[in-house]
Amino acid sequence: MIVTRDKEEQRQVWLTIQVTPDEIEEGMQDAYRHLVQRVKIPGFRKGKAPRAILERHIGKEGLREGAIEHIVPEVYKKAISEQKLEPIAPPGIEITQQEPLVFKAVVPLAPVVELGDYQGIRLAPEEVKIGDDEVTQVIEQLRHQKANWQPVERAVKAGDLLVIDLESKLADNPLLNRKAMQYHASEESQFPAPGFAHEVIGMTVGQEKEFNITYPEGDSRSKLAGKEACFKVRVNEVKEEVLPELNDDFAREVDKEVTGLDALREKIRTQLIGRAEQKAKEEFETKVCDEVVARSKVEFPPVMVVAETDRIIEDELRRWQQELDVYLKMINKTEEALRQELKPVAERTVARSLVLAEVAKKEAVTPGEEEINAEIENLTKGAGESEDKLKELFTQPENRRQVASALVTRKTLARLTGIAKGEAAGAEKGEVNNESQSDKEASK
Repeated sequence: MIVTRDKEEQRQVWLTIQVTPDEIEEGMQDAYRHLVQRVKIPGFRKGKAPRAILERHIGKEGLREGAIEHIVPEVYKKAISEQKLEPIAPPGIEITQQEPLVFKAVVPLAPVVELGDYQGIRLAPEEVKIGDDEVTQVIEQLRHQKANWQPVERAVKAGDLLVIDLESKLADNPLLNRKAMQYHASEESQFPAPGFAHEVIGMTVGQEKEFNITYPEGDSRSKLAGKEACFKVRVNEVKEEVLPELNDDFAREVDKEVTGLDALREKIRTQLIGRAEQKAKEEFETKVCDEVVARSKVEFPPVMVVAETDRIIEDELRRWQQELDVYLKMINKTEEALRQELKPVAERTVARSLVLAEVAKKEAVTPGEEEINAEIENLTKGAGESEDKLKELFTQPENRRQVASALVTRKTLARLTGIAKGEAAGAEKGEVNNESQSDKEASK
């Protein structure tokens, strides 16, 4: 073989490999030995037909195709050994010439991370503040959840709950036809069409109305986008929302553990603060991690981005419990468009994970066996009858390694956020500054 190293960039090496006639002949012979055992040729027992007979039976090109399937992987292995390359994934292969056989291989190499001065990062998390307005908003949501709906004899108002008969069509095709359908007349609602609530507000019980609505060009329902639908509505009943009185009885109905309304407010405030603090913590971790990435040099092959994109899509399919083709129709996107949209997210995720791993190595972050056991205990507690089975699963080496890996990430993030706040041991003293290096570069 003749190997030419064309170029190297983005942690990939491009090779052009020309296969020698001797290697082709060796591959042809290997293909013959393999195919002669599988192909049934009249007049010969399986595996006994001469090569010339097999070539006449399947064609020389058929034998050559079988040979190429065997030759390319074998020659590629020799080529990367000769070039002293250590790929982290299968190569991209393209056959560019048949006579002589020439193919190109794109070899993905291990990522490279050069950490910047992460010890010098000084940032501060956002202060968590929960005011009375946020507590009142939750209280009002609870009141709406506990509300009663009472029939009224008046024209429909925004927010009413209606019982309607609905007929609709798109051109001459039925669209949505229901009898005694409940409909919440919310002006923000896009169901069954934008502006539908506006048309029924003001109607009275027994009244019928026909009207047309044109769906927006950008409507997520692609079959409806830009098209005009005809609706016929009859109002059978109008109900208005009656909110419960805001008092101690209401509070105890919402939460049996509280003594009254003041206690409910305090419990809600505590819960909101907890959620806000967790959100602020996660946002601060992301900000610090992005700053470490911005100060570092990170190079990785595109195959890692493709793998991360695959993982994101698989997670979405599991979450929605859908096959890919159904999911793509649901979001009105092609697979190519979805992958292009997810590419920046995947690139950031890969960069963060590589940088965190490098920091963990430099800081010698390793969880002890007791920490791993405690984390497994925390993950499995409250699982009821399944708790023992879950613990058994976590005794398997791979699952235990995953727990350890998650702990390393968590401990590394804690170390970095401690450094950023000037709290970590060994961190240089300096003024905390909320403007990161990436922010400064963006403002230039």
